[in-house]
Amino acid sequence: MELNRQAHLALLNEGKAAFKAGDPSDACPYDQYSADQEQQFSARYWTQGWVAARTAAEAENPQAETSTGQ
Repeated sequence: MELNRQAHLALLNEGKAAFKAGDPSDACPYDQYSADQEQQFSARYWTQGWVAARTAAEAENPQAETSTGQ
């Protein structure tokens, strides 16, 4: 995997889809603590996508309870 813009966007979308599927934030399939840069990159942007989807959901309906990943 190249660490590039297309990979970044794919991981953001993967994180957003995970939030919409009801996955908690700690369900990230990538290891942010790995020595492998690809795993770190993937975890970082998957999580950013998840957080972006959660933020958008909260903005649409601030009264609704959303998943916190805890």
